[in-house]
Amino acid sequence: MMSNFDSMVTRQRKWMLYWLAILVLCAGFLPYTRIFFGLILGSSVSLYNLWLLQYKSEKLGKTVAAGEKARSGLGTFSRMATAVLAVLIAMRFEEHFHLYAVIFGIVSSYLIMVIDFIFYQFTMRNQKED
Repeated sequence: MMSNFDSMVTRQRKWMLYWLAILVLCAGFLPYTRIFFGLILGSSVSLYNLWLLQYKSEKLGKTVAAGEKARSGLGTFSRMATAVLAVLIAMRFEEHFHLYAVIFGIVSSYLIMVIDFIFYQFTMRNQKED
């Protein structure tokens, strides 16, 4: 049986992949390619950061559950470095990437986490009422 954490991780990654698929379709069919390329770049970095956060959280949880001392954190520096790299790429190639779209894309995984939390809470509340 899948734990709550594992199902949450799966749901959030699925939502991020759906979001990226929608962005790729929009970039292919709509005239605002610079904005959508920025969103794709930022959201790709955001997906990597989401994966890294989930991986480090699971690793930290297992370490603490085993009663061992945690030797590493949640990868905050790595996640910030990838966000800075995405912004630098957008600034260097501003004819291809819209800077504000990249920044919004970087934040997209956090928005998806909040939306997933709200849907999950709503679903759990409805299941308890039944």
